[in-house]
Amino acid sequence: MTCEVIVDVQPKKIAIALTEDKRLVEYQEEEQQASFNVGNIYYARVRKLMPGLNACFVNVGHERDAFLHYLDLGPNFNSFAKYLKQVGSDKRNLFPISKASIQPELPKDGSVQNTLQVGQELLVQIVKEPISTKGPRLTCEITFPGRFLVLVPFTDKVHVSSKIKSSAERARLKQLVQSIKPKNFGVIVRTVAEGKRVAELDAELMVLLRRWEDAIAKAQKAKDLPTLCFEETSRTVALLRDLFNPTYENIYINDAAIYNEVRNYVQLIAPEMTEIVKLYKGKLPIFDNFDVTRQIKTSFGKTVSYKHGAYLIIEHTEALHVVDVNSGNRAKNPDGQEANALEVNLGAADELARQLRLRDMGGIIVVDFIDMAVAEDRQKLYERMCENMKRDRAKHNILPLSKFGLMQITRQRVRPVTEVSVDETCPTCMGKGTIKSSILFTDVLEEKIDQLVNHLSIKAFTLHVHPYVYAYINQGFLSLKRRWQMKYGFGVRIIPNQRLAFLQYEFISPTGEEIDMKSEDDMK
Repeated sequence: MTCEVIVDVQPKKIAIALTEDKRLVEYQEEEQQASFNVGNIYYARVRKLMPGLNACFVNVGHERDAFLHYLDLGPNFNSFAKYLKQVGSDKRNLFPISKASIQPELPKDGSVQNTLQVGQELLVQIVKEPISTKGPRLTCEITFPGRFLVLVPFTDKVHVSSKIKSSAERARLKQLVQSIKPKNFGVIVRTVAEGKRVAELDAELMVLLRRWEDAIAKAQKAKDLPTLCFEETSRTVALLRDLFNPTYENIYINDAAIYNEVRNYVQLIAPEMTEIVKLYKGKLPIFDNFDVTRQIKTSFGKTVSYKHGAYLIIEHTEALHVVDVNSGNRAKNPDGQEANALEVNLGAADELARQLRLRDMGGIIVVDFIDMAVAEDRQKLYERMCENMKRDRAKHNILPLSKFGLMQITRQRVRPVTEVSVDETCPTCMGKGTIKSSILFTDVLEEKIDQLVNHLSIKAFTLHVHPYVYAYINQGFLSLKRRWQMKYGFGVRIIPNQRLAFLQYEFISPTGEEIDMKSEDDMK
């Protein structure tokens, strides 16, 4: 299996697509200005105690206060709290963590009102994004994740990933990390560290230690709370850190700054694979060029088709996600109804596993498969689903089919489900129902070009149009495109964009920003 990552950087958002054998399996997008990410560390203040929930609310600058449960304070909270007081008492010299005294562990059956006070200052880390009406979820068990190791302050334990099966390798890694880690730090050794040399692990440990030192230095000098002490790496780098594997063939990026950031990161963790990071300079939008736009259009939405006419219906509610499997208009299997149901259900299991990753669906998922009478077929479906979910990084649990033919799945929910609207609002009438004749659309475009060149003195720009419109504009030797360039200059560039609706258009400046040329006249 070959994997490729395609990163589309736009002025207002960044989108990342992961493909396996050219098939889209993961997709994430976020606003460029999004300020809350899992992994961010804040020096913040307790705003309100909630004894009934054994929790508190902490102000981290979000419109809704973040939630911190007593159990998320962690067993080493007392050591952390004392160290923060020592750090805050001297604004000039940073108190070294190696000299910090380890306090008794926090009891699991304790209460928040006996541990915290309103106004108390804490170092907290976001573990779950704001979802729906809920604010971020916090923890005081601070971690600094890397490619091979995870650094955990205020614990001397070394844990090795259970996915490393060799007892000799586990013992080697544990002994090795014990010898290089500093005092009062714990380390979690990740699966990809298997077989790595001490130099590689020590180099990453030094990087993680510098992140800790920078974070605690910002907390020491903080004047206004909340203060962001550590910001998780960009979404692109974070995704690569967790997913990077030798099967990656290419990482395509259409932005020079993000390209340099990713290239530097790959050079750090896998110098021999630096050349797979490539800057995309093509004329077509990057997602159109790699067939991602079309796959997004067909993979999101309420109804998702898969093999031979069968389809899934996916509904989202506040409490859970519901999936219904339908055979559609597919031809019946000659071996009978049971064989037909099994074939449709196995195809649904393949597509559903992909959809869970693609939409990042979390919480409870209930799937209504087509009823099967044979117990062996139900077991075969369960095993197929478990096998498909092995590639899913999120923690999950799958139950066998119930007597009602329902399969229940729980999947870790860290951020809101990815929703991509595939329905298109008419861009010319905006829902009014009447538009100019479509044959006059090219006249509208020429008016806009004339206005830009002759009235606004903007000589260079790119016009994005639907591929069908582009084909019409570009047909023939003396095409409309060629005539416009001869009349208004060769700074006028026209390219097809699959993301746009049929009569939708966008003017883009050389810096990548949209030039707003839409007016009420377009809708009459």
